[in-house]
Parts: sequence; C-alpha cells; structure tokens
Amino acid sequence: MPIQCEIVTQERTVFSGAVDAVNLPGTEGRLGILPHHTPLLTTLTFGEVIVRKAGEEEFFAIGGGLAEVQPDKVIVLADSAEHVAEIDIERAEQARERALRFMKEGVPEDPDRYAQIRASLQRAQVRIDVAQRRRRRTMPTGAYSRQEDEN
Repeated sequence: MPIQCEIVTQERTVFSGAVDAVNLPGTEGRLGILPHHTPLLTTLTFGEVIVRKAGEEEFFAIGGGLAEVQPDKVIVLADSAEHVAEIDIERAEQARERALRFMKEGVPEDPDRYAQIRASLQRAQVRIDVAQRRRRRTMPTGAYSRQEDEN
C-alpha cells in the first residue's frame, strides 16, 4: 500500500504522487517514512529528499521547511525545492561564489542580511551536491510530476 507524497513551495507543487517511501533531511537527522507511519510534524534542514516508488528513486534538493506525516500522506512544505533534473549547476555555483564573496567581505551588521547570505550559500551548496551526486544515475523519462511555473 503506497503513501501519498507532496513536495510543495509557496510558488508551486514540485512533486505529487503515490510512493513506497520518503526519506527526509530532518533537523535532528534523516527520517525514513513508510506507509502507516505514526503522525509527525517536524522541521527540515537544507538537504536531499529521496522518493522511492517501484524500485526507482527520485531526488529533490530542498532549502529547509516542515514535514507533516500522516499514516497515508507526507506533505513537505519546503522553503525551496527542485527536482534534480531542474537544477542548473552553473547557476548554483555562481550563487555559491556570490554568497562566499559576501561572507569574505565581512559579516553584515544586519543579522537578517547575514542570515539571508548564509541561507543562500547553504541552498546553493545543497543544489550542487544533489545534482553532482544524482545526475550520474539514469532517471526514467517523465519520472516525476510537477506543476509548471506560470511566470
């Protein structure tokens, strides 16, 4: 019996489908979610979400958020999320270099600005790591369902 999984951001639904298992980057460590899991609400860190169905795996880079787990459903409310096939490594590397440059220039006096720069650096590094690690694997055509941005 599968479990319904949704990975959403404020802008769009990144993934929606019935799956066999979901692996999440929890702030206290990785979480493996199977059908009939005990209800859970947890925070997520920057990292990789792995969705398994029929022996195939799909990979997503997320920039933190929350996960709500019910026995028949997992909802990932991510601050940012991308399927591995959507990641532009060159753009992510440019974002990482920009964030590193800002960090080297000195810590901004504004703690909110510092947090933004730090989050940008983490998000870029996760995107790079997931893309480099996972693109080597062959992904089935049309393996993920996503709702296109209307912008």
